[in-house]
Parts: sequence; structure tokens; C-alpha cells
Amino acid sequence: MDSGGRTETSDEALPRADGSGHHVPEGQAPEEYGDHRGHGDHDEHEHRSRWPLIAAAGAAGLYGGVAISILGNETGLLPPLAGIGLAVAGTIVLLAGIAGWVDQAFLSPARDTQGAFESRESYVSTTLLFLATDVSTFGALFVYYFFVRIGSWPPEELPPLLGSLIVINTTILIASSITFHYAHQALEDDNRRRFIGLLGATLGLGLVFLAGQVYEYYEFVAHEGFSLASGIFGSAFFGLTGLHGLHVTLGVGGIAVLCWRALRGHYGPERDTSVATVSLYWHFVDVVWLFLVVVLYVGASV
Repeated sequence: MDSGGRTETSDEALPRADGSGHHVPEGQAPEEYGDHRGHGDHDEHEHRSRWPLIAAAGAAGLYGGVAISILGNETGLLPPLAGIGLAVAGTIVLLAGIAGWVDQAFLSPARDTQGAFESRESYVSTTLLFLATDVSTFGALFVYYFFVRIGSWPPEELPPLLGSLIVINTTILIASSITFHYAHQALEDDNRRRFIGLLGATLGLGLVFLAGQVYEYYEFVAHEGFSLASGIFGSAFFGLTGLHGLHVTLGVGGIAVLCWRALRGHYGPERDTSVATVSLYWHFVDVVWLFLVVVLYVGASV
């Protein structure tokens, strides 16, 4: 208390305020609480990311080039080298799109100590658009598999596809989708410890799933003699499962970035844009896997 009878209060005992005068709890960065620095500033920061569209165009070029190459080798109607060139160009564009997307949606916000506003709706909408185009990529390979099934079946001796490994791997991937859902829910409830724990569990389950798929490939190639060169079914099987494995790998990378940022305290109930987008992607990958198991593993065994 000073000489005038007023009580002295330490600045550290008072809630800190961000740029707009909103109080922020001690020890927390303003960006963790949504960065509400005035609604009038939102328009100049909002944008729609073009990187998912670039990645989708690259994927279309990659798989279109592979299709042209295969068609050229089988029928001679198209030059296979043109397909290879298109596939290479598509791969470069795809990787550039993914790199730009990851930097814009995940790494750039981590570098921005001022917590620039992110338009959650725009990122979610472009992610949904990317996933819609990704459906066509998987759809093309499923059409190829269904074309295989129209002919004489089985086209060659098949390895034992259904076993304990596929059951365990499927259970692991489903469990990872569940842990991711509740991790996001914990973030919305502002339970940071539970959020980080469940997000880490999701990352671990994703890595275990990838290890299981690698082991499955090893068993097929080394012990069953079943590989990508094992006829048209082999190309369909490894094409579909390999494409899905690539998507899981990308998803695991995204979750790893989320874990790194979560440990640095970058997320909060109103700052979850990248968590929402990666969550959508991961749930999509899980749904595709279930469809793949029913059609490819179970369907090929009956």
C-alpha cells in the first residue's frame, strides 16, 4: 500500500492483455487463444490455400502418366515415354504442393510469434476439396481391380491375404482414428495434457500400422513370392495398398508436426485449424483402408 492508501499490485499478478486488450492467462501466448485482435482485421488475413489444388493436380499427373505408360506398353497406342515424363512432372508438382501446404498450414504459423489469424473455414474447405480429388485417384485403381475381377478369377494363385496381421493392422488404424477424435475433443475442452497424450498415441499407432504393412510386404515377397510383378492382381494389390501406405506416411508426418507444435503450446480451443485439417485427412485414410480391406482382402478371398 502506498502513502495514498492505494494497494500496490504487481504486474505479474494481473492477466496480460493481447493487442486488442483481451486478457490472456499468465504463461500462455496470445496465439493459443485464437488471436482475437479485432474482427476488422480478418479480411486482410483470410485467404484460400492453393497448395491442396496444386498437390491434387500433381497427383493427377503422376497417376495419369503411370496409366499412359502401362497402356502404351500393353497396346502400343501411346508412347510409354510420354507417360513416364508426365509421371515425373506430376511427382515434382505433387511434392511441391505438399511442401507448400505443410509450410503454409503448419510450419509458417509456428514461426509466426504474433499468431496471425488463420481462416479455419478456408483451410478445411480446401482440404475437403483435396480429399474429393483424392477419391478419384483411389477410384481409378479400384476400377482397374474391378476390371481384373470381370475376367477369369483368380487370375493366378493367390497368397493367403486374410490373416491375423491384417486384422491387427486394421484394428490399430481404427484405434488411431478414435484417439485422434478424442484428442481434438480434448483440445476443444482446453485439456492440454489429454490432447498431447492422445495425439502422441495417434502418432504411435500410425507408426505401428506402417511397420505392420512393411512386414506384410516382406512376408508376401520373401515367403510367398508375391510381388508387384505377380500378374495383374499383383499390380492391383500393391498399387492400392502402396498408394494407401503413401497416404498413411504423409498423415504420420502431419501428426508428427502437430505433436511438435502441441508441445510448444501452439494450440488452444479457438486455434485448431491444422489439427482439424489433419484430422479430416486421417479419418479419410482410415475409411479408405476399411473399403480396401473389404474389397481387396476379403473380396479376393471369396
